[in-house]
Amino acid sequence: MSLFIASLNSGSNGNCYYIGNERDAILIDAGISCRETERRMHRLGLSMQKVRAIFVSHEHSDHINGITVLSKKYNLPVYITPGTLNNCSLVLDEQRTFSFIAYEVIQIGELLISAFPKFHDAAHPHSFIIECKGVKVGVLTDIGAACENVIKHFSQCHAAFLEANYDEELLEKGRYPYHLKRRIRSGYGHLSNSQALEVFINHRSAHLSHLLLSHLSRDNNRPELVHELFNQHANGTEIIVASRYEESAVYHIDGLPVSQQQPVSIHEGQMQFSLF
Repeated sequence: MSLFIASLNSGSNGNCYYIGNERDAILIDAGISCRETERRMHRLGLSMQKVRAIFVSHEHSDHINGITVLSKKYNLPVYITPGTLNNCSLVLDEQRTFSFIAYEVIQIGELLISAFPKFHDAAHPHSFIIECKGVKVGVLTDIGAACENVIKHFSQCHAAFLEANYDEELLEKGRYPYHLKRRIRSGYGHLSNSQALEVFINHRSAHLSHLLLSHLSRDNNRPELVHELFNQHANGTEIIVASRYEESAVYHIDGLPVSQQQPVSIHEGQMQFSLF
């Protein structure tokens, strides 16, 4: 069974990623408002009625700002670790709040969701793998270092949201104060373009059909720069830069080897069939 994925927003101003099949979907994080989430999904032809749950990666505001309203309005369960919940200001209905632990598989319809720890300056941060009938999508953002966990899970992906937060030269010459530059470059900050590229070149599988470069810095990166950098090494993988200002297209992930992929994706403005 295929998966359909989209970035609804990606960046320090809000993060929200949609992954689903023909019947069920989840959101990884909900850092933009409920209203904006609805608008963007509507423009893509995606239905909130098929969203079954929200999974929370960590407590930073750009990942959780829309969760309370979305969960209440659509009666959505929120999966969050106790450590993350204790370190954020979310007000959630206890009946809709569920904890998860690393490597535990949670089933939502035919979607299998598992989390694994990552390095980031948060209380209890996790990345996610979403699987359906053997097709795997990774959400790998807010990563301080490409640790063994990241490499292991990325190498299994048929598609991935992978952080490419900053260009080293732009960060070094930019306006950020030293302490913030140090935080970003630390092993608990964010992944640079070159670090992400190393993961992509050395650890992708032959089935990685789509790479959505995510969580780009507004000040320390350029979409055209990172797209060109990765496109030079694409070898058939479609390279997409997830925007901090608008939704991406919806992409169809069918699990076929890259050599068998058809050069077709579902783009913004094309309303989808009722299966969404």
